[in-house]
Amino acid sequence: MKKHVVKLFILILAVISFTACQKESGFLSEPEDSFESASFKSKKMDKGFIHGIVVDIDGEDYYFAGAPDGQNGTNDVPGHYWVQAGPNQVVGKHYNTGPFGMSSWWSSDADDGALLYKVHGIIDTWSVEKAGFYASRGYVHRHEFVSISSGEFHPTKVVWLKNTAKFYS
Repeated sequence: MKKHVVKLFILILAVISFTACQKESGFLSEPEDSFESASFKSKKMDKGFIHGIVVDIDGEDYYFAGAPDGQNGTNDVPGHYWVQAGPNQVVGKHYNTGPFGMSSWWSSDADDGALLYKVHGIIDTWSVEKAGFYASRGYVHRHEFVSISSGEFHPTKVVWLKNTAKFYS
């Protein structure tokens, strides 16, 4: 039953994200409210979020470029857990954990393992124009993809990332 609820939540998130996306200047625009409406729980409750996620890009499987500290040595960005929310989107959580579980790696001000950011990513090609377009919408960072089959970087696509800080009271 819990698997069906998680799958339904992911499906609803994907539908909301895709419905909110529009073409703007030939690029994907940011889903307005779909990311902010997602409900996030503690890392121990991360149903469906995976460190070392395999992302399907145009029918081929890729990892995020990063340390090989995911499941079975898969690459990923340290401290990040992901769900692919559609063919061109990912949603993630960024925790204060470094490669291979190193404690408090990202911040000395936050507790070890604390949720630091919610992350929204749009998979698209890289260009100077797109870098400016995405940066103007808060997607100020990007990561490369590594092919599972060849170990090579994707020839044209990256993931543009927008981090939303987790505020503590």
